[in-house]
Amino acid sequence: MKEFVISEAKTETAVLVGLVTKEQDEAKTKEYLDELEFLADTAGAQVVKRFTQKANGPSTVTYVGTGKLEEIRQYIKDEEDAEREVGMVIFDDELTAKQIRNIEKALQVKILDRTSLILDIFAMRAQTAEAKTQVELAQHRYMLPRLQRLWTHLERQGGGSGSGGGKGSVGLRGPGETQLEMDRRIILQRITLLKQRLEEIDKQKTTQRKNRGRMIRVALVGYTNVGKSTMMNLLAKSEVFAENKLFATLDTTVRKMVIDNLPFLLADTVGFIRKLPTDLVDSFKSTLDEVREADLLVHVVDISHPDFEEQISVVEKTLSELGCADKPSLMVFNKIDAYTWVEKEPDDLTPATKVNTDLAALKKTWMAKLNDNCLFISAKEKENIDELRDVLYRKVRELHVQKYPYNDFLYDKYEQE
Repeated sequence: MKEFVISEAKTETAVLVGLVTKEQDEAKTKEYLDELEFLADTAGAQVVKRFTQKANGPSTVTYVGTGKLEEIRQYIKDEEDAEREVGMVIFDDELTAKQIRNIEKALQVKILDRTSLILDIFAMRAQTAEAKTQVELAQHRYMLPRLQRLWTHLERQGGGSGSGGGKGSVGLRGPGETQLEMDRRIILQRITLLKQRLEEIDKQKTTQRKNRGRMIRVALVGYTNVGKSTMMNLLAKSEVFAENKLFATLDTTVRKMVIDNLPFLLADTVGFIRKLPTDLVDSFKSTLDEVREADLLVHVVDISHPDFEEQISVVEKTLSELGCADKPSLMVFNKIDAYTWVEKEPDDLTPATKVNTDLAALKKTWMAKLNDNCLFISAKEKENIDELRDVLYRKVRELHVQKYPYNDFLYDKYEQE
């Protein structure tokens, strides 16, 4: 069976396709396509062109209209004539099997959607046996309802009543049906096996968590590429892989931290993203258990990102779906060294300019109204890290006294203070 292989896309060029709808205006579509381009770059592909179309919603047949599809096809042909081959076309929403089949037939290139691209990146990033198993499970779940498109080349081999073949032929017969059902059985069996493996890994992880002793658990959560791993390395003096790429971290890393003789556990978790595939969330259940079982969530935000407020909403929605919305939390606005705001005089027709904002100014914004649940730092430049350590210590200490009220060493420290 065909697997997702990211190495195939490393040197390929890509075209992006998105929709402008009533729910998603041009500015929002641009933001989504910017993120999709970052995903493509992370996967090793180079984006050479973007196509957008205004519509009430995606076409159930080809996602975009026939006119836009022909425009994309002509662009691909023109590039081929100029000896600049387009390797793939990536759509910003998840495509159905029917849409993929029709688009492939029209464009004659590799077709990916946002979900399959994310799965490719996860497959590339997975390092441990657990992550690899989780990714493979998500891939098979994604592949199962789309199996039929892999056997369209057998459509004309069918016989019997109504088997005209050619355009518009639906249904698979004869050897196509046999192979399709065989592949479905194989994938279903593989899914069952992968689920069993993850259950075993989850039991081992649960045992490990129980053996960690009486320590408060703190989990770093946030959108992908906000600097969680850099912050983890800084606080815990560890060597977690950190890179300016989406999903640089897949496996949860847990380190023991000590601040003023107060020990606690700090976990770096996989980043969230808009339109995160449900199958991926389900497959990464054991990884996300670190979030569910945490006593304190540190929500890291990339304040320099132009759309950081929506990223906050995405993370909060995902945490709510995980049943973690009511957990004690601390919001840490990272990358203040790169944060700028637009300076423009009233009635000024000159272009607005971006100005760097200092820490004092940030503390006067709406974000600072979160009071002691909000901090501004730069993990990269190590700015305001002492305040972060102090706030972490105070919050962990409060939680420790609530959860383990008879911890003598902690009470001794309370008396000293």
